Formats: sequence, structure tokens, C-alpha cells
Amino acid sequence: MALKRMVVELGMGTDLTGADYTKAAIRALKDALWHNSLTIANAVGLSPHDMHVKVLVGVPKPELVDKAAVAATLPYGKSTIEVVEGGLEIMNDEGTNLTLMANAAAIVYLDIPEKKQWP
Repeated sequence: MALKRMVVELGMGTDLTGADYTKAAIRALKDALWHNSLTIANAVGLSPHDMHVKVLVGVPKPELVDKAAVAATLPYGKSTIEVVEGGLEIMNDEGTNLTLMANAAAIVYLDIPEKKQWP
């Protein structure tokens, strides 16, 4: 068996006034996940709990994201969280507060059998 990429879901999340990187990252992941209902695992005879989900989050300051809190957003499956530099910080006119934008990709893999080789 081998992990096969089945789905890529994309999302964007913000924290408009608090500059909370984790909050923006979680909102980006929710945006990616909450607009669909995946039935692909069941279609190939597996459970949604068998999914392997790699989450890639882009924010300006990756070290400020709580990866465990982001992982807790996933309803099922085994997760890997990677946070990289990306997203946006938009300072207000007074220079006293910023809006934070995060981007997220949830990449879903399933461990499915290889194609049968014919002689």
C-alpha cells in the first residue's frame, strides 16, 4: 500500500484586530475544510479516520502559530502541521494595530493499494 494524494483544499483566514497568528491559521484551515463533506475514504472502503492530512499554513511570522491548536481543528485523520512564511500583515493608518491574513492548504492522503500489475 502507498499514500496517495486524494484532495487539496485551500482556505484563507484573518484576525482583523488582534494580530493572533493561531486564530488566523485556524480560521484559514476551517475555511478550507468546512465548505465540503469528503466521502472519498468511504468510496474506497476506508474510514475518514484513515485519512492522513498534511496542513500547510502561511503567515508572516510562523513561529507565532500554535501547531497543536491548528491540528485540533481537524475532525478526524492523522495530521501533520507545517507553518511557513506567507500571508499578510496590514497595518492600520495610525500604525497601532494590524490585520493578519493566513492561508492554509489541507492535503488529504489515503493509504490505498497499488494498481495490480498484469503480466
